[in-house]
Order: sequence, then C-alpha cells, then structure tokens
Amino acid sequence: MPTQTIASPTREAPSSTSRAVEFLRRRKFMIFVIIGLTAGLVLWATGQTTALAVTAYLVLGIVIVVTAIDMVRDLMRGHWGLDILAVIAMIATLAVQEYVAGLIIALMLTGGEALEDLAARRASRELDQLMSRAPAFAQRIHPSTGEVESITIDEVQVGDELLVRSSEILPVDGELLSEHATIDESSVTGEPIPVSYGAGDHVLSGTVNGTASFTMRAQKMAADSNYASIVRLVERAVESHAPMVRLADRYAVPFTVVALLIAGFAWFLSGDPVRFAEVLVVATPCPLLIAAPVAFMGGMSSAARLNVIIKDGGVLEMLARVRSAAFDKTGTLTQGKADVVDIHPASRSSSETLQLAAAAEQYSVHVFADPIVAAARAQQLELPDVTNADEVATNGVLAHLAGGAVVRVGKPAFIEEATGSIDRPELRAGETAVYVSVGDELAGTIILSDPIRPHAADTISRLRGAGVAEIVMVTGDVAPTAESVAQTVGIQTVHAETTPQTKVEIVQAIRPRPVLMVGDGINDAPVLAAADIGIAMAGRGATVASESAAAVITSNDIARVADVAYVSRRTVHIALQSIWMGIIISVGLMLVAAFGYLPAVAGALLQEVVDLVAIVSALRALRAHKGAERDRAPRHEPAQADAAAA
Repeated sequence: MPTQTIASPTREAPSSTSRAVEFLRRRKFMIFVIIGLTAGLVLWATGQTTALAVTAYLVLGIVIVVTAIDMVRDLMRGHWGLDILAVIAMIATLAVQEYVAGLIIALMLTGGEALEDLAARRASRELDQLMSRAPAFAQRIHPSTGEVESITIDEVQVGDELLVRSSEILPVDGELLSEHATIDESSVTGEPIPVSYGAGDHVLSGTVNGTASFTMRAQKMAADSNYASIVRLVERAVESHAPMVRLADRYAVPFTVVALLIAGFAWFLSGDPVRFAEVLVVATPCPLLIAAPVAFMGGMSSAARLNVIIKDGGVLEMLARVRSAAFDKTGTLTQGKADVVDIHPASRSSSETLQLAAAAEQYSVHVFADPIVAAARAQQLELPDVTNADEVATNGVLAHLAGGAVVRVGKPAFIEEATGSIDRPELRAGETAVYVSVGDELAGTIILSDPIRPHAADTISRLRGAGVAEIVMVTGDVAPTAESVAQTVGIQTVHAETTPQTKVEIVQAIRPRPVLMVGDGINDAPVLAAADIGIAMAGRGATVASESAAAVITSNDIARVADVAYVSRRTVHIALQSIWMGIIISVGLMLVAAFGYLPAVAGALLQEVVDLVAIVSALRALRAHKGAERDRAPRHEPAQADAAAA
C-alpha cells in the first residue's frame, strides 16, 4: 500500500494571523510610541503639563537617540539621511514645549516605516505568489515494490520515477513516461492554454498537471530545476531594498536645506522660536522616503504579472533610461526551435550527410544539435560510432569516427579550415545552414528553419518609439542568415559570427548609454553581465544566461522586452510624481506655518495625511502592466501577421 500522501503540494504562505503577529513583533518600537502618544494626549487633555513633559522627553529622547544612531550608520555608508529633519523637528518641539506635536512626529517617523511595509507587501503580492507556489513534496514510485511514497522535493534524485496526480504541481524537471499529459504552464511561461505532451517529452517544474495523473522521470534535482531557479530570482528581487531609495536620495540634501532655510526665515521674521518648530513639523520627509520604494516595488510586481522577474529595484530606473539595445538572434529574435527543412548533398548523399552530422551533434549543446539528431532518428538512420568529439565554441563540432574519419559540423569558416573554399546556398529569413565535412571534403549542407518570434518586429518598433536610438543584432550565426532576420524585424546594424568575447567588446562600445542586451543562451551569459541591463529569455527553463541577467523573461514572448521597458518608464514617472507631489505639499505647508497659520499639532496631523497621499500615489505603479498591454494593442495583429509571413 502506498504511504499516506501529504496534502499540500506547495509551500504554504503565512496566514493572516501569523502575518499580523509578525508585523506587531517587528513594530515594537512603533507600539511604544503609540502608547506614549496616547498617554500624552490624555495628560494634555487633563492639564497635567509636568507629567506630559516627562512623557514627551522620555519617548522623544529614545526615538531621537535610535534615529540618530541609524542616521550615523547611513552617513558612514555614504547615504545622506532625510531623518535629520525629523530629529531637528523633535528637538525643536521639546525646546518650545510643543510636546504633543513632537509625539506625533515620532509616530510619523516610526509609523511611516510601518506604512511603507504594508504598501510594499501589497505591491509585492505577485512576487510573493510565485514564491508561495514553490512545490514542496513529490510522490516517488519505489523501484522495487511500486509503492508510492511522499517525500520532500529535496529528497528527489535524478532518475527517480515520480507520480504526478491531478492538479498537482510538477516538483522537478523531468521526462514524461506516460503516453499523454496535459499541463498548465501559465505560471511559468505565461501561456494561458494548457499544453499537451507525449511520452519522452521534457516537462518543467512549477507547472500544473491537468485532470489525469501521469508518471515522469526526474532529470534534475529540485535545486537545479526550472521553478527553483525562478524562485531564487524572485527572492533576490524581494530582498533588493537598497537600490530603491536612489531616486529619493537625490532630493535629500536640497529638501533639507530648503526646509531649514524656511524655518530659520520664519524664526527671524517672527522672533518666535515656536515658528521654527512649526515649520519643521510639516517638513518631515516621509513622502520622499516612502514614495520611491513603494513605487519600485509596485513596478517589480507589475513586471511579474508580465512574467518578467526583475532582480533589483535599481534595474527599473536604469531601464527607464535605456538609449541603446542589442539582441541575440537564435532563441531570442527567433524561436530557437529549428527543424531540418532541406539537405544539399555534395560528396555524400543526403542521408549520409545527415548521419554524419547527427553522430557529431550528439555531443553538442547548440540549439541546432537536437533537431539534426531528431531528424536522423526520424529516418531511422544508424549513426556511426564516435571515439572522440570536441565542441569548438561558436564554430561547431569536431568528431573522430571509429573508422578514423574526421567529421566537422558547423559554420562555413570552420569547415573551410579542412576543405578550402565551399559554396554557400542562398537562405531565406529564419533559415540557417549547417555545413558537414568528412576529411577534406564537403559532405553536404543541412538547411534548418528557425522561425522568427511573433511580435519581434513590433518589439523593435516599440523600443524605437520609446526613444531607444541604437538597436543592433549581435549573433554568432553567419552573416547571410543574421542579415535576413535583422531585415525582417527592422534592425539595420548586424554583428555576425561573433564569439562570446567579441559580443562583450561590441556591447561595451555601443553608444549612447545605457545599453540593454537581450539573449538566451549560455554563450550570452558574459555579454548579459557586461551590459548595463541584461534581459534573459528563459521560457523553457533557466540557463546560465538567466543567472547573469538583471531581469528574466519566464515566458516565450519577446514582446515582454518592450513591455518591461514601458513598465520601467511608467514606474519612474509615478515615483517622481509622488516625490514631487510630497515636496510641493510639504513646502506649501511650511510656508503656511512660517506665517503662523498652522499650529504644530495640526501640522503634524496634516503631514500624516501627506504620507498617505504619497503611498496611494506610488501604488499606481501596480497597474503599470495595464499600460504596457494597451501600448502594444494597436500593433498586436499586424506584428503577428508579419511574423507569420516571415
């Protein structure tokens, strides 16, 4: 009998009660201030001024010391803190005996962080959902007894046979053993229509089984599987708080200077130090501190809705300023799912050419290797034995057959090293030629077709419309194929037959900056890391490219490149709007207070309202993805038709 199945297939998200407990535990300091403010209000209402003063000095003294320590730490890290205004304001309220106003400022300071947390959690909901769905358990079929046992996914080993029941999440990447399976991949690829698979097909972790159970063989351990990689990217994104304050930091010094000048001017004109305190009460910079992080978290969440994982909040700001873009070809602008469409024989027949190529390509990780091997197997060709094979990066495969023959498969220049000059066939858009030689003779040429991705041309057009001045293609493929694809999608500048190193050099030389690089393969990892912003296409599983990139598209839709660029611009726009709105309102309130029309207590309460307005304004970034979808809607159908025609 199978062991009892553990009910939950995912890592459960914390309950609302546990989240509330955790919030209160982390906000002990805020609760202390609330208690102090409550006591202060009671003492103020009952006229107990001495007790009120003692309470204010106790509470505000602790808040000032703690804030000052944090401020010094920030200064030691090179960050100018806006909290200095709040500290000066609290000291000023104590000096002029505006105790209640001082306590309200303390609540504003400690509560502002709490409000930011609440808003950020709302903004990061999409990211949290991805993380909470990570599979936790698997059902392993015992190899001897056939019994099903429930194990944690960390216990799954490569080669284990697993049972996936109806509506369960696939725990690891693997090979389908059952004859048929229907799988919902929307959480990983963004495709809403379930996909049908047959025996032998590769299936991805994190996807959801349909109504019928099936068996699969684990091909990767949990830590190396597709969904685990996505979760790691999400965790890195959620933890990237530091870059999110860069935007607000630019306004810290000017805002502080302006606030102190207005406060000093008010004191000078009135001769009353109370005016100084009243101005600084409404100068506390919570809107600046809150608006930028909340907006950027909202933008990251919005990008997640588009199946784009942003690793760092600072990436959004950089993406909003992109002026140049570089694209890889195979697997990026094209689908990376090539099929053999023709064979041009030379010294050997078509079948012999395919046999030789498949024998060598068995040892290659290139995107064209699998379709060549699959074509040979479909024709039931017997592949010659290979004694040794080496993959020459970006060039091809050099294989030694059991009979002593040396086979080369790859680019024409690689083949010509052995054969001398060869004829090159004319290619159409999306076609690539793979050349095969035996010894010093050209055996034949295999033509593969790698269709251009839908929306590729539309994506290039939208980036140009957004102000990206320079767009180039950087590919290891041969020039005729690369130029044909580039012409179809609207790219004028092509760098073909490049190596990983030359890709890096080309991208580093592109002007104007910043430069965006989009790629998918292992050979793209260095250039993705070298670019100002790297975006990896990783719809069919994580690669080294996704680890090197600043953002990862988990679907197969290249339109997401233009979408996330739109989201970035919209997010930065919203953040700046929210910051400036907070600054303008605060300056207006400071001027009112400077002329004596805004008592300290009323000003402190109004500042809390400004904080809430800043948060609500920043949360508009949560809907940035809606604007991205509208941005591409008018071009959707023509782009699709153009791609299909190509």
